[in-house]
Amino acid sequence: MNVMVKRRVHVAAAAIISADGQEVLLARRPSNVDHGGLWEFPGGKLAPYETGFEALKRELHEELGIEIRRAQPLIRIHHEYADKHILLDVWQVRGFAGEPFGREGQAVRWVPMSELFNYPFPAANVPILRAVMLPTEYLITGEEEDESAFQSRLERALVEDGVRLVQLRAKSLSREDYLSRAEQALATCRRHGARLMLNGEPELHNEVDADGIHLTSARLMSLERRPLSADKWLSASTHDRQQLDQARHIGCDFVTLSPLRTTPSHPEVAPIGWHDFQQLVEHAGMPVFALGGMTRFDANHARAVGAQGIASIRDFWK
Repeated sequence: MNVMVKRRVHVAAAAIISADGQEVLLARRPSNVDHGGLWEFPGGKLAPYETGFEALKRELHEELGIEIRRAQPLIRIHHEYADKHILLDVWQVRGFAGEPFGREGQAVRWVPMSELFNYPFPAANVPILRAVMLPTEYLITGEEEDESAFQSRLERALVEDGVRLVQLRAKSLSREDYLSRAEQALATCRRHGARLMLNGEPELHNEVDADGIHLTSARLMSLERRPLSADKWLSASTHDRQQLDQARHIGCDFVTLSPLRTTPSHPEVAPIGWHDFQQLVEHAGMPVFALGGMTRFDANHARAVGAQGIASIRDFWK
């Protein structure tokens, strides 16, 4: 029996962000190539012996006439097509010299983050859209009985730390009190341009119009399909390859992966460590936040090994 060996294609791509952080540059694929007419993040295939970053610099100069000044790894996506295996090595570019234009005659356009999903992309690009729209820091709220103290800590994190993604975790509250806190937290997050994820069952979104739901790992493993509409964010807690596969299967938009380090709350749980964390993230197929003993000073290290950034309670909840 003949087994078809798929071509393996390694592509470097750039999410080029505007100076104000509100727009990203897209390019339209020529009509005479695969996925012609669809939009994409600029870039191209690696030449022999090139690294992803070297290819990125060359491609952006050839395609857009710009020189990279500052870039960070964003996400790596493996995608299977019928005839090939694509690895998209995506970098976030926030500093460059020159004014980008379609140097090869292709259409290019600055697009507001909020409008990205209005553009048709190749299927492999969907996780990249999520990564572009997410921040690098994810606050998980601490257990706080006093409501005024809770609101004060949340306000401080949003104003002083600039947190823009919050998970409301309050296991000690009754459902009624949780919903009340969620409404107040949502108003506070809206005021500061932050997204709020509710930690609980998917049905919570019927009572509080937050930005999405965060699933526990147990709830994640009990689901057969995505429990939310596409206009809401869905995240989950994961701890191993099986849970990451399940998160991808049901269509999670992003996940936390823990514990990266030993934590005071779970000293008996063996940490994943950076090496194994990187291996898990490589095949996650979605943005992953490192959780477990993380501080904001770990964010660059986490991104260097493929993570979206870090998630933390203690570092932001002060």
